[in-house]
Amino acid sequence: MRYTAARTRRAVTRLTTRPHSGPGKASRRPAHGSRGSRVIERANRAAIRLSTRLQEGLEEAARRPDRGDISTTTVIIWVAAVTGAVLIAGTIAVVIGKYNGKLNGL
Repeated sequence: MRYTAARTRRAVTRLTTRPHSGPGKASRRPAHGSRGSRVIERANRAAIRLSTRLQEGLEEAARRPDRGDISTTTVIIWVAAVTGAVLIAGTIAVVIGKYNGKLNGL
């Protein structure tokens, strides 16, 4: 079953509406078009996007349990490569700093 943004929007709208608000009761929500209502709309849209993205991720994880987790060996190799690159760059910087005055005349 695929969850769409419209279905999630309906669920969020149902949760945010007040069941006991009649014509005699004043709403505590900000007026339509006011700054407060825009903030509420943005928050609702963010909640809808987040819940939809989470649901899609869970469906993907259920469909493909072998989602390509990084192995420990791969992490060790990447850390060693980055450390080596930083050491080489540091050595070059030290050599250039040490001999900078002597290299100006070339």
